[in-house]
Amino acid sequence: MSLFKKLGLLSTSALLLAACGNEEADSSADTANESNRETSSQEDFHFEIASHTTPMVDIVELVTEELEAQDGYTADLLTVNDNIQYNEAVLNDEAFASFAQHEPFMELFNEERDGDLVAIQPVYNAIVGYYAPEYESLDDIEDGAEVVIASDIANMARSLFILEQHGIITLDGEEETFPTLDNIEENPHNLEFVEMEVSNTAQGYLDGYDMVFAYPTFIEQVADLTPEDALILEDDPDGKFAITVVVREENADTPEAEALKEAFTSDKVVDFLDELSESGHLERAF
Repeated sequence: MSLFKKLGLLSTSALLLAACGNEEADSSADTANESNRETSSQEDFHFEIASHTTPMVDIVELVTEELEAQDGYTADLLTVNDNIQYNEAVLNDEAFASFAQHEPFMELFNEERDGDLVAIQPVYNAIVGYYAPEYESLDDIEDGAEVVIASDIANMARSLFILEQHGIITLDGEEETFPTLDNIEENPHNLEFVEMEVSNTAQGYLDGYDMVFAYPTFIEQVADLTPEDALILEDDPDGKFAITVVVREENADTPEAEALKEAFTSDKVVDFLDELSESGHLERAF
């Protein structure tokens, strides 16, 4: 065989070996890149947490700081404008969690939207009650007084339970969880009920209604009042209406949900809640 032919064979063999080597290198590189992508996916997780109004958004801000301090997590507050958007955001995977509601409200949303939301961590119970521009005590309640209550089913039930707790009305007991006006059995003062969206009920105080159901956040914003100024307050020893962290059911048992629960019960959040508790604004639920 001539030298040129031998060189040709050697060159061909070298090219084949180089090609195989490149394929193996490319394969190894692909495997490494895929491994890196999997590792990055496992380590990096971004939390969007939907919330609405203070002090809930303030607590979420503290929670995002806690999560950001952990390796592999980033987090943002997603502020919404009403009591529907935060649940829609979680249901549609636009947010991993929400922090803006109590469990009964969430349950009603699930029924209406065929949702799969679950409550994973109660955080605090807002001190709700009734405020009256003119009344100093229950003895002052007049016949035919106009009373503002929440219009949504969950908070309407809460509004009515408080009135029953203080002997102002009697409920028939037929609906234990979500009584409505139809379940009022006795109304000795012939109260006239005015339904308003729960974030607007406090405005009724300035509008001159006789008694107004309100959350402490809203009554403080509208009328600069605190629970100490209330005519009557709720008695909820079981924390049934505690504001809680909500996620989709499929995410409830994930490491991310566990990290979220730890952040919502962290020392920063405890200190913040305890300060508001001293002012009578809320009670910690954990």
